[in-house]
Amino acid sequence: MALQTHIENKLATLSPNVLQVENESHLHNVPANSETHFKVTLVSESFEGMMPVKRHQQIYALLADELSGPVHALALHLYTPGEWSARGGQRPNSPDCLGGQRGSGK
Repeated sequence: MALQTHIENKLATLSPNVLQVENESHLHNVPANSETHFKVTLVSESFEGMMPVKRHQQIYALLADELSGPVHALALHLYTPGEWSARGGQRPNSPDCLGGQRGSGK
């Protein structure tokens, strides 16, 4: 099973209204067909009354095995249905990757 599918299955336990798991590895300086960088957009009623940091902690706990191994980066966009609606069903775009290059040191 692909890692992306495995992540999707674990997050499905939160009964999401919206669940998008995007493999963004190809946008980074990693070997072809890598599964190391993911963006998750998840909308769930289970986030009602929960501060954003607690939402993130819940996802980190669900994906602890993946985060301790193959997953290098995980961008999380976690909303209640009301928050998602207020955003017009849009999540932020990921920033451009610097390709693993270090800053110029200026």
